[in-house]
Amino acid sequence: MTLQLPIHDVLDEIRKALEAGPSAVVQAPPGAGKTTGVPLALLAAPFLAGQKIVMLEPRRLAARAAAGRMAEVLGEAVGETVGYRIRMEKKVSAATRIEVVTEGILTRMIQGDPELSGIGLVIFDEFHERNLNSDLGLALTLECQGVLRDDLRILVMSATLDAEPVAKLLDDAPVITSEGRAFPVESRYLPLREPNPSRRDIEAACARAVSKGLVEESGDMLVFLPGAGEIRRVHERLQRMALPPHVDIHPLFGALSKSEQDKAIRPSPFGRRKVVLATSIAETSLTIDGVTLVVDAGLMRVSRFSPGSGMGRLVTLPVSRASADQRQGRAGRTAPGICYRLWNEAHTGTLTPFTAPEILHADLAPLVLELAIWGVTDPHELTWLDVPPQGSCQQARGVLQELGALDAEGRITPHGKAMSRIGLHPRLAHMLLCAKKMKLGPEGCLLAALLTERDPLAGSRKEADIRLRMEAMLARGRSEAPLNASAASRIKDAARQLASRLQIGGSPKESRHAGRLLALAFPDRIAMTRKGKNGLFQMASGSGVFLHEADPLAYEPIIAVADLDGNRQNARVYLAAPLSEEELEADHADRMAREEVVRWNDRKGKVEAVMRHTLGALTLSETPLKKPSPEALTDALIQGIQTRGLSLLPWNKSIRAVQARVLFLRNHAGFDELPDLSDTALATTTDQWLAPFLIGITSMGGLGKVDLAGALTALLPHSWHRKVETLAPTHMTIPSGARIPLDYGNGEPPVLAARIQQLFGLSDTPTVAGGRIPVTCHLLSPASRPMQVTRDLKSFWANTYPEVKKELKARYPKHPWPDDPLTAIATNRTKRKGT
Repeated sequence: MTLQLPIHDVLDEIRKALEAGPSAVVQAPPGAGKTTGVPLALLAAPFLAGQKIVMLEPRRLAARAAAGRMAEVLGEAVGETVGYRIRMEKKVSAATRIEVVTEGILTRMIQGDPELSGIGLVIFDEFHERNLNSDLGLALTLECQGVLRDDLRILVMSATLDAEPVAKLLDDAPVITSEGRAFPVESRYLPLREPNPSRRDIEAACARAVSKGLVEESGDMLVFLPGAGEIRRVHERLQRMALPPHVDIHPLFGALSKSEQDKAIRPSPFGRRKVVLATSIAETSLTIDGVTLVVDAGLMRVSRFSPGSGMGRLVTLPVSRASADQRQGRAGRTAPGICYRLWNEAHTGTLTPFTAPEILHADLAPLVLELAIWGVTDPHELTWLDVPPQGSCQQARGVLQELGALDAEGRITPHGKAMSRIGLHPRLAHMLLCAKKMKLGPEGCLLAALLTERDPLAGSRKEADIRLRMEAMLARGRSEAPLNASAASRIKDAARQLASRLQIGGSPKESRHAGRLLALAFPDRIAMTRKGKNGLFQMASGSGVFLHEADPLAYEPIIAVADLDGNRQNARVYLAAPLSEEELEADHADRMAREEVVRWNDRKGKVEAVMRHTLGALTLSETPLKKPSPEALTDALIQGIQTRGLSLLPWNKSIRAVQARVLFLRNHAGFDELPDLSDTALATTTDQWLAPFLIGITSMGGLGKVDLAGALTALLPHSWHRKVETLAPTHMTIPSGARIPLDYGNGEPPVLAARIQQLFGLSDTPTVAGGRIPVTCHLLSPASRPMQVTRDLKSFWANTYPEVKKELKARYPKHPWPDDPLTAIATNRTKRKGT
């Protein structure tokens, strides 16, 4: 058989590489024919010895299409020599030698048969897309090859991936490059008029570009948009426009039915043109014949998961340079083409080289579950192109332990093994197993199908209540929005297949248990309304979520959330259902806790003690605690003091004076052994020095009874109780006989304030701290007004007093103003005798 494909030139090289060694890497651009040509060419290779080839495709649509093309080349029906196996669908037989599968299927095959018995070659096609399952599949296949099957061959094929790291991962495997076949494609830039375009701007620009291309160019057209929502809206815009009558518009994305996808892929009938509105699904893994014109919005939608919040969200990002080149190349598969790029030419240089691997940003719960089944608790034990992030793995392990899939050491449990066999996300698998035990299996299958397929309710304004979807599927809908027939059909098929897989009989009858089932899948997303705030909820994980006030669910006290936008602080809820307290108690009692809480209520200014009933971060109820421990009461009161500040304590001048005198001795007199009694130090050590004096006090009002002086004095070494009085006296006796108080301020050297006449005869400045520190003398007039400040009385009498005397004697002539103040008799009198 001769394959008229560019890959034909390197098929012998690929064959020889796999004959000589266990692995190889093929790098070939789209259109080279690698997906169809390589498996067929290797089917008769001696190293296979009659064994099967399993080829992985990143998407279900691509797997079906690849199998169909190869079967057509052989002149057979799909399911004979070439078949496919995807989630909930397969076409294989005993004669099948080439199985095209999606990556999750390979994982199931390896887990079921670690030796991959009867399989001689595993091909990873379109590996550049770096899906989570492809990285996991390659890691497990390498483990199988290295430990159990040294004869197993591995071939990695990619269109744009940097081949060297992959080759190194495969023990320096040879890299075979095919030049491919492509006609020249002219890039034309049609930048949006707005500097920060909205979704409407982008969709309008796409519609204009399609209209322009249909008028100015020939051939079929492929339009790249970020997601299904944009595709539907652009489709509606185009239907409202006056397009030529011979033009057919076909959406193309993963959630469409097989018949709708086939319409988009099939060649246009003679005399007609088609416009295919596609997501990134059409970048590399699909061949759409007849396309000579590409419109690229330059955007892609990817999932980003936050281990910190435990939530994922879809984000719209600029495409990578590799993806932009891939999209452009789709216009040159069969003839010269044109690519309309809806951005400035300079913007191309700012694009990232490659799309980031999904493993670095995805929810890793499915991966961690598969590794546990494989017997691996630490991902580092396997060989990866990019090692899964530790934080994401820890978060995933926590979720799986909460679902009962892993034990405390991270090992798989029987329940976890049963979950893995269902083929859904672990959350939904756990929900289905529980639903079956609860005799709610049919409802669980319908709910799981609704969560994995496209929303069946048409229209953009929808309530978040998932019960509306269930009721619509049960033909008892109370929603005015019409049901999308295609989505409803896929949901029914998915529900039936799940029921068959779990051997669940009967049909779903009602939706009232939806919240209960969702809470089993998402126990961390059980949410309670915040008091007095309709539409605002807190989840068991601690994160906040909200519903629009117009949504009836906004008024429910408890809901279980299935879908939200991933904002950690306040995420918007897209799908949820109400949950009753009885259901919560029945299903989650083992996750609930009762704890004694003694806390400071700052609003009330007192300590309160309650018994709190909790579920994660949620407080289900609180009741007064009759006998809280005295230590807990004191700790809570200290918390209040630290919150409000030391001003709550019963300070007075006497206590502040003690504080200031000790601080003076410590900070200025060199007595380092004394404790730091500054407000700053006291505030940070309240629990150490004040706690013994708070016994029996539970409110702000009761703090007036605290022996604060005793508490501060207790901090002093015992030997210092009298020393403080001696070294930092409260008063000083001066020559006039008066006993004058000393002011230590906030711990500064003390101030002695006295009238000048009271100090006559005092030649040397008084001191404290055992003579170490002179006091600061504030010399007052007879009217007790400050006239002079000095720490050197001898200098004042000799140099300054004569000038002061001149000034004050004229103002206060009846007061004594001796020429020699050092020999004069000090007096407390304000006037001379006889006057």
